Amino acid sequence: MAVDVTVLRVFADAHGEFGNPLGVIDAATVEPSDRQRIAAELGYSETVFVDLPEPGAASAHVRIFTPVTEIAFAGHPTVGTAWWLKQRGTPVRTLQVPAGLVQVSYLSEAEGELTAISARSDWAPELVIHDLKSPDEVLAADPAEYADDAEHYLWAWIDRDRGALRSRTFAPQFGIIEDEATGSAAVRMTDHLSRDLHITQGKGSEIRTWWDPTGWVKVGGRVVENAGVRLG
Repeated sequence: MAVDVTVLRVFADAHGEFGNPLGVIDAATVEPSDRQRIAAELGYSETVFVDLPEPGAASAHVRIFTPVTEIAFAGHPTVGTAWWLKQRGTPVRTLQVPAGLVQVSYLSEAEGELTAISARSDWAPELVIHDLKSPDEVLAADPAEYADDAEHYLWAWIDRDRGALRSRTFAPQFGIIEDEATGSAAVRMTDHLSRDLHITQGKGSEIRTWWDPTGWVKVGGRVVENAGVRLG
């Protein structure tokens, strides 16, 4: 049976460029035993399988797969799923992922419409955080020089006063040499620095975060849709 995949780019910049590709699939169209294979075939950093909510429902169930494993929580898949559900006419207030209940927000700001989720910082995978001297040093880093048994987050301030930083993420243990825009890492980093952040990651993706001292972090950004894919 053919499987239809909606392809999004999550955490695009103000011009709709960049962003991290995400595959979104109606969970009812794929057997659970086939989900990992499909995520590997697509090759995106994450693919989600969504149990579509009934009209008027406040929540939806989501399962998240990298090319090599299922994960309990990730930022760009939950932000992308929340945006996608609103576009199809079924906006929700929460997403249920294996890690817990993710709160959803749809925001209107001066720079445009943002979709955001709130999650516990301890839901995000552990990171090896590398504080570098400058954005240029971040951009010059070679993923091959970092150990393949951990997720590495490289960062440097662009403007400390504004909370603006430049980052890259290498996650080889999840089958991802470099992740273009990593919401879960942004959650960890926001809690680590204990402040709101404006993150430019990868080639130019943009992530906004809002810190809460209770351990919750809101992470959000812009989402755009690419052409879909049909498998099978």
